[in-house]
Amino acid sequence: MFRNPLRRRTRRATALLAGAVVASVALAGCGAGGTPAADTATDAPIDPNATIEAGISYSLNGSFDPMVASGAVTVAANWHIFEGLVDLDPVTKQPYAALAADLPVQKDDTTYDIDLREGATFQNGEPVTADDVVFSYQRVLDPANGSLFTSYVDFIHSVTAVDADTVEITTKYPFSLLNERLGIVKIVPKALVESEGAEAFGKTPVGSGPYSLVSAVPEDKIVFAKYDGYNGPRPAKAAGMNWNLLSDSAARVTAMSSGTIQAMEDVPYIDADGLASTADVESVQSFGLLFMMFNTQAAPFDDVRVRQAFHYALDMDKIISTGMLGNATAATSFLPEGYANYHEASTVYSYDPDKAKELLAEAGAQNLSITLLSTDTGWVKEVAPLIKESLDAVGVNVTLDIGQSSAQYAKVDAGEYTAMIAPGDPSVFGNDPDLLMNWWYGANVWTQKRTHFADQPEYAELQGLLDQAVQQTGDEQQQTWNKAFDLLADQAVLYPLLHRKLPTAWNGQQLVGFQPVPTTGLSFLDVGVAAQ
Repeated sequence: MFRNPLRRRTRRATALLAGAVVASVALAGCGAGGTPAADTATDAPIDPNATIEAGISYSLNGSFDPMVASGAVTVAANWHIFEGLVDLDPVTKQPYAALAADLPVQKDDTTYDIDLREGATFQNGEPVTADDVVFSYQRVLDPANGSLFTSYVDFIHSVTAVDADTVEITTKYPFSLLNERLGIVKIVPKALVESEGAEAFGKTPVGSGPYSLVSAVPEDKIVFAKYDGYNGPRPAKAAGMNWNLLSDSAARVTAMSSGTIQAMEDVPYIDADGLASTADVESVQSFGLLFMMFNTQAAPFDDVRVRQAFHYALDMDKIISTGMLGNATAATSFLPEGYANYHEASTVYSYDPDKAKELLAEAGAQNLSITLLSTDTGWVKEVAPLIKESLDAVGVNVTLDIGQSSAQYAKVDAGEYTAMIAPGDPSVFGNDPDLLMNWWYGANVWTQKRTHFADQPEYAELQGLLDQAVQQTGDEQQQTWNKAFDLLADQAVLYPLLHRKLPTAWNGQQLVGFQPVPTTGLSFLDVGVAAQ
């Protein structure tokens, strides 16, 4: 497990009950992979006619179509609207049979049979069939459809219908992470997508999950309703949900404090203690990180010593304590400490300004002047001046360029940058090391156009390690991943500075079974509103 909560409560009785619930759920989540963690949630009485009110911090944009949905809001919404054959529990990240009747049955090294849940239907009342499953996988696997997730399932050779309720999946090679990856593809109704078209379907999605989408209005709210025909393992426990889109942090805090909403994501660090007087607040260690990225085609960042020097120059204790009020951990590897598969990298960038100066001198990069790009994400803006301060102190003259993410990446993609700091968190799609590393280090825009890491021999070495690891298991697999973590740390082409903690607030007296997730978003699977 990798949850590292700092929990604040003012109601002692509620605290004890909630603590017991969290403990039991955590134990269940680390056990058998076929059982959702929330099966052991509290049995306190709930009101089935109540509506959950939530405060969401990100703006609504993009499609709900799970083939392309990548926005923070749409991805979290799709946890409730759609199902994969096997999904990852949003809290524990453990795989469980969702639309599948059970976890896949392995026939040989590369062949699996999967039975669909008997009686499963889409939210338009149509039955879910094996043909829908085959269609859903084919549309993601087809490069012509432009799915963002093709590379995450490209280990699949074929998906075929055995009969109306069974599919056979064959892989190109033995692949040890099948259960962790199947949920990348959400199952959609073939007939509806083909008749409406992908664009229209993305606005009015229909899945087989416990909640259906009623309406979605940018800058206002997303409305969900319980799907009464759902017969799966995560039935809706509320009549509906209203996700209030409150990008302004002060508005979210006010809504939470006043009781207008029952849960909110992304509690501002400065407001966490104050909000704890009226709500439950928990800061959960996440994979979400702040990384430093370099254009390795631009001197002097083609020299690994300069890239390393920038990391040694940073006073991370000060950056975290001052800029993030302690709500982060300095990176000691690509993964945060305590995370599954963590390995302390062979190169750990402790604060060492003398070493930074020495490396810069060896590389002939004294008196260096750079423009450091940064996104304008709230917490990133707080730490950017502190990063500049550390770099200035070792003789690097830094000019900060802080702007909207889209504008900054336009500069990056045009080659108009040398160094950048930015946040990222692909763990919304999965948390296995191969997926997380391939987000930034796969054969994609990051390595080919942004860092130009793909042009370097170390990139080929990394890809060999990743290809080898997914065909291994156990200690052998971990050792191969450890080599990859060491390589990433040593090269410092795009590498984390810190992994942040995510503060979430909720009303524990009103919400039954709620737990914060270790990634962007809120999950209300198996969550109800307490009966009054």
